[in-house]
Amino acid sequence: MSPGLLRPVPPRREVANPVEPVLFRDIFPYVEVPRIVFDNDIVSVDLPAEIWITDTTFRDGQQARPPYTPEQTAEIFEIIHRLGGPNGVIRQSEFFLYSEKDRRAVELCLEKNHRFPEVTGWIRAVSSDFELVKSMGLAETGILTSCSDYHIYLKLNRDRREALDMYLGIVKDALDAGVRPRCHFEDITRADFHGFCVPFAQALMELSEESGVPIKIRLCDTMGYGVPMPSASLPRSVPKLVHGMIRDAGVPSERLEWHGHNDFHKVHVNGVAAWLYGCAALNTTLLGFGERTGNPPMEAACIEYAAITGGTGGMDLSAITEAARYFRDELNVSIPKNMPFVGAEFNSTSAGIHADGVAKNEEIYNIFDTARILNRPLGVTINDKSGLAGISHWVNMNVVTGEDEQVTKKHPGVAHMYKLIMKQYDEGRVTSLSNDEMLHLARRCLPQFFESELDRLKARAAELAEHIVQGMAELPELQSMEAGRIQPVLQRMHDDNPFIQLSYVVDGRGHKLVHAAQREDAATYSGFTDTEFIDREWFKVPIAEGRLHVTGLYTSRITGMLCITVSDVISTDRGDVLGVLGADIRFEDLIKSEG
Repeated sequence: MSPGLLRPVPPRREVANPVEPVLFRDIFPYVEVPRIVFDNDIVSVDLPAEIWITDTTFRDGQQARPPYTPEQTAEIFEIIHRLGGPNGVIRQSEFFLYSEKDRRAVELCLEKNHRFPEVTGWIRAVSSDFELVKSMGLAETGILTSCSDYHIYLKLNRDRREALDMYLGIVKDALDAGVRPRCHFEDITRADFHGFCVPFAQALMELSEESGVPIKIRLCDTMGYGVPMPSASLPRSVPKLVHGMIRDAGVPSERLEWHGHNDFHKVHVNGVAAWLYGCAALNTTLLGFGERTGNPPMEAACIEYAAITGGTGGMDLSAITEAARYFRDELNVSIPKNMPFVGAEFNSTSAGIHADGVAKNEEIYNIFDTARILNRPLGVTINDKSGLAGISHWVNMNVVTGEDEQVTKKHPGVAHMYKLIMKQYDEGRVTSLSNDEMLHLARRCLPQFFESELDRLKARAAELAEHIVQGMAELPELQSMEAGRIQPVLQRMHDDNPFIQLSYVVDGRGHKLVHAAQREDAATYSGFTDTEFIDREWFKVPIAEGRLHVTGLYTSRITGMLCITVSDVISTDRGDVLGVLGADIRFEDLIKSEG
């Protein structure tokens, strides 16, 4: 039996059914900012034995942005699965089911066969919609059951008794259809809590007991009116709403879920308050996307979960960084740079005195080990306040690769960068420098730390040539060390790779056995009479080390072309060295062949 069910059963309440809607004009005057009223009747913290997170990224989260494609949905669902971990800290994810695209997205997610998050649906309070849920094979669905008089009287044109009867009828239809219902108490922070919400919740618990099906209730702060203060009055106090559902309506903690909105910048703290005062589940979206101002951000809820419980529960918090990358790079979502946990500069400091502290010990100015936990190393944003310390820290984080190469704020290149940066601010600049701008300055002032374009081209050329020569050296014809068998093989290599200028095989003493060239260059190499190569680098290295070797760039004395030589040892299957295969590669032709 759950902890919630061990509590005394509260007395049954009847629905108050006024003729006119109760709109709480003393709290919601509409022509003024809504008021927070305090009654100083403080309720106590009542953290459930177990708390978890649920997801509405693909339902409410899509109501504020262009819809995801089914394939994008599946990719994001996979990230949520990794983030929530194998123990289901992120327990469920809800989906629309109305369009063919919605249903295809659900199918792709179901095909992953993940236990967590469980795929659930969301439907209107219409009996026919249950067929959609059943056809998709889902065990649970959310049902829209608005509970404020704003919705009941002004939108549905019903009174409370009529609304209650309609909702209960829909829930019974769900039970008859074999679907587990989750009732969304829409607009609860403007509702008559004891006059409608509690009687409705009690009726649902009675149906749950009769059917044996655990009916859930989602408390929806549709307009973001909720406040986290336990001394505030109903219907705005989140602690009192959760406390009342448990104590007055008899709803177990594990069947309560909080769904908030951020209209008054309280979405995260309200969600945490719901947890603390007895609600087991917090409904969230990745990056907080949701209707209007958005929902509780999943990434913040995951960090809060770890803080409250003292552990991750198996979550992979580095998936937060992966989610941010996916939204930014694949979906072209503009994420504010300072957005906690996901912004490009959320753990970056721009103040020079801060950067100086970070260089000594990053713990001084970093919220936690973001590199270890989120796979996001601490960064520094450069502006006119960053100073030499800030610039040197940026260089060490973004340019320098080895511990032994770290630069200090006294490095001449850092000083040069500082002067160029301050010159921009002296001329009127007011914004921070982007990473691209900083890289440009670093290339200019610290060129020794950068691979040149020529270096990259050389590496690419070597990679291409290595693949060809390494494969050739393993052929039986070359292992035969017979000139007659080797010559045709070398010629085919030239025919297939026109950027190879000259190739040759020498024995283990450096004596040339055979060479080949491009057919059109045969006359040019007719005078290539060199036979002994024991002192050449391309011969000595493969023989001494038993591995492929690539020379630096040089100018061919025969053709005048810029070349590299790639050579590899020829050996038996037992490792006995027979000789060396060498190939002179026309560098420019090789690069052109790639693009």
